[in-house]
Amino acid sequence: MCGIAGIVDFASEIDEGLLKRMTEAIKHRGPDDEGYFIDKEVGLGHRRLSIIDLKTGHQPIHNEDESIWIVCNGEIYNFNELRENLEKNGHKFFTRSDTEVIVHAYEEWGEDSVKRFNGMFAFAIWDSNKKQLFLARDRFGIKPLYYYFNDNKLLFGSEIKAILQDEAVKKVPNDAIIYEYLVYDLVEHREETFFTGIKKLMPAHYMIVDKNGIRIKRYWELKINEELDATDNNKEKTHTKDFYELLEDSIRLRLISEVPVGTCLSGGLDSSSIVCIINRLLFSEAKAREVIGEKQKTFSACYEDKKIDERRYIEDVIKFTNAEKNYVYPSAKSLWREIKKLIYYQDEPFGGPSVYAQWNVMRTASEKVRVVLDGQGGDELLAGYTPYYGIYFFELWEKRKLLRLLKEFIFSLDLTLPLVTEYLFWSKKKSDTKRLFNSMFISKYEGKAESRFRGQRKLAISLYTDMTKYSIPHLLRYEDRNSMAFSIEARVPFLDHRLVEYVFSLPVTWRIRNGWTKYILREALKGVIPEKIRKRRSKIGFATPEVEWLRELKDEIRAVFASEKFKARGYFNQEEILNKFDAFCEGKQDDFASLFWRVLNLEIWFEVFFDEEVNKT
Repeated sequence: MCGIAGIVDFASEIDEGLLKRMTEAIKHRGPDDEGYFIDKEVGLGHRRLSIIDLKTGHQPIHNEDESIWIVCNGEIYNFNELRENLEKNGHKFFTRSDTEVIVHAYEEWGEDSVKRFNGMFAFAIWDSNKKQLFLARDRFGIKPLYYYFNDNKLLFGSEIKAILQDEAVKKVPNDAIIYEYLVYDLVEHREETFFTGIKKLMPAHYMIVDKNGIRIKRYWELKINEELDATDNNKEKTHTKDFYELLEDSIRLRLISEVPVGTCLSGGLDSSSIVCIINRLLFSEAKAREVIGEKQKTFSACYEDKKIDERRYIEDVIKFTNAEKNYVYPSAKSLWREIKKLIYYQDEPFGGPSVYAQWNVMRTASEKVRVVLDGQGGDELLAGYTPYYGIYFFELWEKRKLLRLLKEFIFSLDLTLPLVTEYLFWSKKKSDTKRLFNSMFISKYEGKAESRFRGQRKLAISLYTDMTKYSIPHLLRYEDRNSMAFSIEARVPFLDHRLVEYVFSLPVTWRIRNGWTKYILREALKGVIPEKIRKRRSKIGFATPEVEWLRELKDEIRAVFASEKFKARGYFNQEEILNKFDAFCEGKQDDFASLFWRVLNLEIWFEVFFDEEVNKT
């Protein structure tokens, strides 16, 4: 795992000082090494976190005649298989790294080479023969890539702060994105960022930069099976077996490392399945023991509030696997001490304080391992969130599958009844919320902004949009920034594209059936994880005591909301926010907690990136 930065300029010489400042700004992503390549039109910078090929994996890496150079952030898990193929075709390798495989794959297959990679990656290849830069990002955007293009000059980097090192890039807030964030809680859903003019290369896309400008193309699309019913009921065992084998192989590939590997464990079904499958691999495969050790290390966030604390489930997994547990206890006071640092490393505002819980987990993990596996993606892939029931019910109703609708509703009543109650009050919450903002700000963007829930009445389509646009992209941004802040690599087995493609090829009844979410995962894990976890109904979802924390920090937060700087931003109705916040702190209107976190987050983002020096950590 690493950080990359670069400049392409067809009109002027490359500013070597700027390139080094850009690369230095993301040194936390790669504290082990740095490297540069500078030619007439291009400058590439790299910070390395050494995971594979510790001795010879220095970047930038070149091909045989040094006409093609690469900087890469990420891992290609099938690099050994690709290397064998490329060597048979006559390619000569200088290192054992997965990054060099990308160089020769580009030589062999050109732009289509990205379709052959199984991994997480964001890379930049300079082709001096064609005088072009080829940038690409993995299918789900696990690894980030940002860029700024102005006339003949392109800046790119793993984080926005690298691009902001160029004083010519003016820091201007993107009000359209801010609106969708504040009103609809949306982040990472567009190529635009919170900084006007700075964009992200979207997942599953590549970009070509040459003297004619930039060209962006999508190279992969997830195919969707929208069927409700299985066409062949005789394939129950086959589908379960195939799913398990794909998941196990995905985990096995993500154990490839030359440094210690651990696991994030929340106590939920997804992270527990990873821990338990790794435990199986420890007994059957020597390579797994080399990077894990005799005892698997797990890392978890815990709370004194029993409503969100998951230690009772975590302890079941620990007892089942004999893994080592490492607990961390995030608090409101520690969050307040670190909130500016957290936002600095995130680059942009985020949704709520659960990001801070993950920050603490990654910090603790970095003290013992250099790589962690995490369960990110399982809920979106397998319909793990309770609101998916509602979308499924709408679809069954519209298709007149009334008996099944009744059956599913009854079997899931313990989970769906609170969902119905919440839905009845949702429209009122929405109208109340808008009164907290400046009316001119609202009127400028209302009706133009995107809403996540608009028109979603098919489960397969909803899962697809969450995988590719709404949920997974912002969760992956949090995961990447939190892990890289502590120079640790996070890997997500549920987002292996082979596994995702397989699940999306099945009817939706393999996600929700008989009142159970994640049906195929639960079936596949019989005997693999504790039954208490496999049949767990409750869903906490890496929660934090956000209501309690807001009230505990009421004096500090109110001071922010009452400040002249806050009022001058032009986004908020300050008087209304203060009234609502005071009522909230008195124990009323708990439903405003999420919004207050976003408002606070945005204001502190302004303080960090606009009122203070961007390089101050």
